[in-house]
Amino acid sequence: MTRTRFNRRLRMIYLLCGLVLIISLAAQLAKHIPGLQDDQLIEITAQVYSYMRDMALVLVTMAAVYLADVFQKRSKFVASLEEEWREMVKTKNKLVLFCDREDATLNDYLTAYERMSATLDNMRIVYRNVGETDHLIGLYPYSPLHDMRRALETLDPRRSGVATAEQRRIVRTAIQQSFKALRETFLEELDLEEPTHGQLVSGARRARAQQKRQQRRLSKRTSGSGDEAVNTLLAEAYQREQSREADGK
Repeated sequence: MTRTRFNRRLRMIYLLCGLVLIISLAAQLAKHIPGLQDDQLIEITAQVYSYMRDMALVLVTMAAVYLADVFQKRSKFVASLEEEWREMVKTKNKLVLFCDREDATLNDYLTAYERMSATLDNMRIVYRNVGETDHLIGLYPYSPLHDMRRALETLDPRRSGVATAEQRRIVRTAIQQSFKALRETFLEELDLEEPTHGQLVSGARRARAQQKRQQRRLSKRTSGSGDEAVNTLLAEAYQREQSREADGK
């Protein structure tokens, strides 16, 4: 259960509980409100209040059971999300290691690609496609993972032969850049907070000047477009993939 859906369910429970309390309070105070002195109306409000008082335990129990179910689903979702993130980190490290190896073989490539493919498919355990319906496939929820796959495919020994050091460097940078883009949005769902006692300065020393410089850096958004060679690589890989899909149709 995503954070948005979780909060929506909580708001619904709060609204229902508030509505019950308001109705109970109005029924209890009806006889003291000027203009509502009709005996029949007072009798009805008294019965309403009596009914809600008798059903209070049932309502509280139902709300508690529902909340327990909501929190359990949220907990399971967060646990699945954390596990998926750990797998993505391992996949990224596997791909970077493959790019760093000068003597990488076809088997090494296939092993890395298998890991990448499994990570892409395991996302289905956590999220469905965006805009997916009975008639539409929808869009993959985190496209940077596919950027990592496309970058890796450019090093396929069966297509490009032995990759040069520069080719491997560009692919490695593309993978790391895509992973950073993924991290910026994927971890938002986990409601991470800043550490209460974080160590922001290396060397375990207090350096106020460095802390201020770091604070200024964190307050600014990076406006650069990244490595131009990486952008070109990913754009070309994406276009080739779209062309193959169009030809397949």
